[in-house]
Amino acid sequence: MFDFIRTHQRLMQFVLLLIIFPSFAFFGLEGYSRFSDSSNAVATVAGQPITKEQVDEAHRQQIERLRQMFGGQLDPRMFDTPAARQSVLEGLVAQRALTAEAARSKLAVPDQVLQQNILAIPDLVGADGKFDGERYKALLAAQGMTPAMYEGRLRQDMTLQQLNGSIQDTAIAPKSLTIWLAELNEQEREVQELRFKAADFASKVKVTDEMLKEFYDKNPAAFEIPEQVKAEYVVLSLAAAVAQINVSDADIKAYYDQNQKRYSTQEQRRASHILIPAGQSASAADRAAAKAKAEKLLEQLRKSPAEFAKLAKANSQDPGSAEKGGDLGFFGPGMMVKPFEEAAFKLKKGEISNLVESEFGYHIIQVTDVKPGGAKALDEVKVEIAGEIKKQLAAKKFTEMAEVFSNTVYEQADSLKPVADKLGLKIETAAGLTRAGNPAAAQAPTSNPKFLNSLFSDDAVRNKRNTEAVEVAPSTLIAGRVVEHKPASKKPFDEVKAAITEQVTRREAQVLARKAGEEKLAALRAKPDTAGFGEARTVSRAKAADLRGEAAAAVMKADVSKLPAFVGTELAGEGFGVYRINKVAQPAKPDEARRKSQVQQIVNALAQEEMTAYVDVLKKKAKVKINAPVAPPASTEQAPK
Repeated sequence: MFDFIRTHQRLMQFVLLLIIFPSFAFFGLEGYSRFSDSSNAVATVAGQPITKEQVDEAHRQQIERLRQMFGGQLDPRMFDTPAARQSVLEGLVAQRALTAEAARSKLAVPDQVLQQNILAIPDLVGADGKFDGERYKALLAAQGMTPAMYEGRLRQDMTLQQLNGSIQDTAIAPKSLTIWLAELNEQEREVQELRFKAADFASKVKVTDEMLKEFYDKNPAAFEIPEQVKAEYVVLSLAAAVAQINVSDADIKAYYDQNQKRYSTQEQRRASHILIPAGQSASAADRAAAKAKAEKLLEQLRKSPAEFAKLAKANSQDPGSAEKGGDLGFFGPGMMVKPFEEAAFKLKKGEISNLVESEFGYHIIQVTDVKPGGAKALDEVKVEIAGEIKKQLAAKKFTEMAEVFSNTVYEQADSLKPVADKLGLKIETAAGLTRAGNPAAAQAPTSNPKFLNSLFSDDAVRNKRNTEAVEVAPSTLIAGRVVEHKPASKKPFDEVKAAITEQVTRREAQVLARKAGEEKLAALRAKPDTAGFGEARTVSRAKAADLRGEAAAAVMKADVSKLPAFVGTELAGEGFGVYRINKVAQPAKPDEARRKSQVQQIVNALAQEEMTAYVDVLKKKAKVKINAPVAPPASTEQAPK
């Protein structure tokens, strides 16, 4: 109890969670009104528009959160698809419908609850244990937010969580359903495999020039050389702004003098205590009994101070420290309730206090160690201070440079040299750029979809003019200029004939393997036998036993009302598999841990289903209307393999 109180007595804790935001908060209340042009609405919910710009912004933020989570492992283009953008739109529609319902239901998050939620986030506080308000604002500003915006987002998300919880937390999985699904999942089948390998039929394939030419003509995209450009580009980043900020020794000294507390450490004490509780609601008799017990313990400790840990473990009723012999660890000013703190900081190392009364009862305190406070010398923190000053000045410097950058690339659009010379930037060159970017350099600024769209615009390609300044990441601008342009073309037939021959041969061999396998399957169903089958192995939905995924799925789906049962499936690119199922059984001893996990999965699935149905109802209530698709439909045609 006392450890809990001590933790929650700290002055303030800093907000660490800025980029990876709760799931519903694509962007908050402020974001909803940022674009108010209803003529550009792709959807309306409860009479309020959702614009294409809002969908684009939500999509960009979603990718940015994923980039923060996965770093260089993430290729943003995986999520820059019509399906991904449609998913973002559906998420915004659902969020708006939920928000409208929360408003109708008058759900709200009080200021006190909001503050407690912020204080519960892992702390980033100054060395003095106090909340650093300036740093809080600076880090929010780096993400383009003010405290009011961030707190508005958080309040909205917490409100929606109340609504979500009222539906999702009430899902119940029927026991009969969970048992049936568990037994189905655990069911084991003994199976034998007979493969018809496509490679064994390759020699029987007769490939003609007509087949090759037909494949070439029907799959032009497979042989297309995409449109490419060679481009020059310049990047303006926050780092470039920082590099141009000079900090003098006088600036560092002034900052050090103004922030002495930041570079000083307060004295800390380590103490153990015995707590005999007597809260404010306790009766006079209970308080008297608690005090008498504490006085008796104090008398024992005066005689035998070395018994402190033993007596604390046996008598203290602070569950957080009693098991540790009353040890509370180190603490500084402001971290304990006032009577406790005042007593602890008056004691010398090894001394035991008189009875200390607080709102929680009676304490006996022993100081076990002391860490004296002190200030770091200027030379120790000089580099740190220089970096901090640069950070504080960087945002303003970047804003100034960004204006010059944007104006110069626009006004002197025939070259990037003027902007590079003005701002001390380096002109880089990138060759082989396509509209789709370069998967091998997905994190490079030249792979940003917005920049590529600008670079491949008619004005940039035909007139070789600078692109506009494009923001490709927070505080990062890029502008480019096409140096060379190669239109899209198609590889000549003779150049790809050998590759086409290989593909057509594989395709036709696969057809022959499938035909032979299906004939064998029909014969086995008419007259079962075991000729040609491999060794028997046991498979289940949880254990495929080296079977390919499609084969394991076919085996577990097969009708086993009559054994042996036979099933076949095409093994993409490898041929055809025929499977003989000999036995069906349940394991002798169910895996209870797995069953418990499965029950939770079923509950989660049911909760999600109920939530989806609830949102559908809210969409109808909010009169949702989708006015236009957020992106053109994706092509589903693929070249045969």
